[in-house]
Order: sequence, then structure tokens, then C-alpha cells
Amino acid sequence: MSNRIDKVIARRVWDSRGNPTVEVEVQTTGGRVGRAIAPAGASRGTREAIDMRDGGKALGGLDVGQAVANVAERIAPALSGLDATDQKAADDAILALDPSALKDRLGGNATVAASLAVAHAGAAAKGEPLWQHLADLSGATPSIPLPEIQIFGGGAHAGRRVDIQDFMVMVPGASTFGEALEITSEVYRAAGSLMERKGRLAGVADEGGWWPVFDHNEEALETLVKAIELAGETPGDRVVISLDIAASEFGKDGRYRLALEDRELGRDEMIRLLGDWLDAYPIASIEDPLAEDDPDGMRAFTAAYGDRVQIIGDDYLVTNSALVRDAATDRACNAVLIKVNQVGTLSEALDCLTTASDRGFGTIVSARSGETEDVSISHMAVGFGARQLKVGSFTRSERMAKWNECLRIGDAIGQDRFVAGAPLADTAWARTYKGAA
Repeated sequence: MSNRIDKVIARRVWDSRGNPTVEVEVQTTGGRVGRAIAPAGASRGTREAIDMRDGGKALGGLDVGQAVANVAERIAPALSGLDATDQKAADDAILALDPSALKDRLGGNATVAASLAVAHAGAAAKGEPLWQHLADLSGATPSIPLPEIQIFGGGAHAGRRVDIQDFMVMVPGASTFGEALEITSEVYRAAGSLMERKGRLAGVADEGGWWPVFDHNEEALETLVKAIELAGETPGDRVVISLDIAASEFGKDGRYRLALEDRELGRDEMIRLLGDWLDAYPIASIEDPLAEDDPDGMRAFTAAYGDRVQIIGDDYLVTNSALVRDAATDRACNAVLIKVNQVGTLSEALDCLTTASDRGFGTIVSARSGETEDVSISHMAVGFGARQLKVGSFTRSERMAKWNECLRIGDAIGQDRFVAGAPLADTAWARTYKGAA
């Protein structure tokens, strides 16, 4: 068969932070080629698949020689001769070599690059775009997701200049994906203009959002609302705010240390603080509001606010199907972030997304802070029928490549496949936001 995997090549390439990462190329006997690059996160859950790094002094200990060798010496022989269009068989072969949740034998960077490269090769062998191949695998109806786009970066993505990791906007009131990007661009430019007027324009963070030169965390929210208004929009109307608290980065054992404000909050105080923000600002979605080691806090927050906003588990769920099932039972959140490199293979990521969807969870496919020109996740979001896509900001080519790919896919499948406000239809942000017009 011309779909059989003939050759698997691994190489070291470089990500958006200038750090080494793994690229894998899969060639079939029919001459088709698939290629994919592993992303890397800065804010990482303790239960997610590891990036295997070489350690030592060279390249800050971040080289990936062993991960590349694992692809060449272990993964390549296991994939040889398999049908590139059979993603499950390929991923099962990888998982047979390293079934651990952390992928600590092969490295999650090795497994995810290999798994995604097989998917690209399989699509090429079928003569289909990747999104269609993934839709065939998932059984989902392809759709264009609602973009979630960073305006201010913080936390681990910006030298911890502010405690909150992402201040983002979504445009559920847009009629097309392109319109959502256009409105977001105006908000992004307005935010930069406001920073410049205050003499606080200091470049961009890891994911392209403006560097957060603020005196306290809430000032970023205040500025974001002003930026939405300066862009000619009414906050809480077509444009809403989304936050990634990434509380595991500054919370432990039910205590939360806000370094920017030099204060420590208990679990209940942290929940009250975020609740006050939900009352005061048009926030429609909030990610990891409490730390991954604080399930009581996650349950309490969701009990209080789960009928008002989308509450996403990232570090809390790490794209793990078992953790999603537990969270659904415990009502610890109502949405999951899907990061394929958190779990290590495409099949595992799809299983997690399906598990979440079956339980009524929102599904958001996400990039990492260390990204590349690879656009696989744009195709994943479309082909898996995910409702949202979180890539980073509206600048830097490793981010824009993914937004632009969605525009191209939209031209192929039709702009009427854009989900618009559907991902947030079951939340009540428009009714509960006190400042809404």
C-alpha cells in the first residue's frame, strides 16, 4: 500500500523563544510527507507529559538530543510499515513504547511531534486537508472555532510582572471568524495606544500580548475595558473578556500569593476576589481560577459561578480523560483546555475532547507559549469540532500563522460554519455583568 510509513526522520528545530524543540517528518511509500513540530509550555501542570531535555550547560540545559534520538531509535522502527491513515494504530504503537501519563520514557515532545506528523502524512496520503482527515477520525462536523485572543500577557509568559497569566478578549457577537479577528485587532491596537499614552509601552510578552506594566492586577482589567471602548465597542456586548488565572503558578495548599500586590489570600478570599471581578467586568470565561492542588477551591468556585461563566480546567485537567470524568462528577469546572502536548498523542487528545463533550463541557483547543510555524492545532480545532481556539495574541508570526490558517479553512468549508457565540450560549455573562448596557 502506498499509505505505508516508509521513513521517520527527527530533527532539532527552534521555537518562538529560541529554544530547541523536536520536529518529526513521516514519509510514506507513496511519496507523501507529513511534518510536525512539538510546542513547549512555560506554565505547566505537574501531571502533564514532560518535555524531555538534555540538561547540562549547553543551551541552558534545554537541548533535545535525547528526545530526537528516541524518535529515531525507538519510535521510527515502531511506526515503520504502519498505515499512515490509521492514526489510532500509530498512536497505539507509540504508547506501547511509553504508556506513562508523563511520557517520561520517550518525552512528550518526541511523542507529540511523531503523532502529529503521522496525521499530516495520513491526510496527504488521502489527498485531504488535515482538518478533513481529523474530522474523518473524530466523526465530528467541522466548524470554525471562536478565537480567544490575548491582549495583555502576564504570569510565566511575562516575567511574572503581574500575577494573572492572560487577559484576553473574545468576540461572540461577530458573524464570521474574520470579523472576530478584525474587532480583536482594533482592541489590541487600542490597548497599545493606551499603554503608550501612559508611558508604559514596554514591548510584548511570550505570546505576543502587551507587556503588563501595571501597579496591580485589576489595572489590567480596567485598561482592557477602556481598550474595548476605545475600539468603538461596548464591553459585554459583542466583545467580552476571558481570563487565564493560572493559579497553580502562585497558589499552593489553598493559599494564593499575589506578588505584585504583596499580599496573600486564602481560598475563600481568592474566590471572593475573582467573584468581585466577575461582577465588575464583562468576563465570560475564566481558566484555572484555583490551583491544581485545590479541588475544594475549584468545586466551590464552580458552585458559585458555574452558571454564569465558562470555567476552564487547564493545569487542573491537563488534557486527561480520567481527570475530566472526575471533574464532571465533582462539578469542579465546566470546560477543558485541549493541549495535545500535555497528553502526548493526538488520539489521547481526541479521547479527552470526546469525553468532555459527552459530559457537556466546553472544549477549547490551545497553543503553548513556546510555539512555531506549525498550524496543526488550527486543523485540530476545526476537524475535532472544538468550540474555541486559544493561540495567544494578535501579533508574532507563530501566532498569526494559526489565525490565518483558520481563515483559509473557513474559505474552504464556508463561513457559515463559524460557531460565533455558541460556545458561551449556556452562560449568563450578558445578564450578570452589572456594567452591561
